[in-house]
Amino acid sequence: MAYEYNDDLKKRLKRLEGQVRGVLRLMEERKDCKDVITQLSAVRSAADKAIATIVAENLEQCIIAEQEMGGDTRNVVKQAIELLVKSR
Repeated sequence: MAYEYNDDLKKRLKRLEGQVRGVLRLMEERKDCKDVITQLSAVRSAADKAIATIVAENLEQCIIAEQEMGGDTRNVVKQAIELLVKSR
């Protein structure tokens, strides 16, 4: 099933892209490792939130589609959980 990614999610990823460029700039400027790690932690947190948003919204759409077909939604939920676990 194809998933439609909304503009808010795309904006979030563009901000994340900017954060990564910021980390590279800190490294190029030979900034303290504490600053680099702090920014990398922010990147990781932003990526985790994006992953969770995608999985949650996709899960909702998949459950609705599965219910409309009269199917069992347990496998859909299991796959979503596996995606979240894999992402960590």
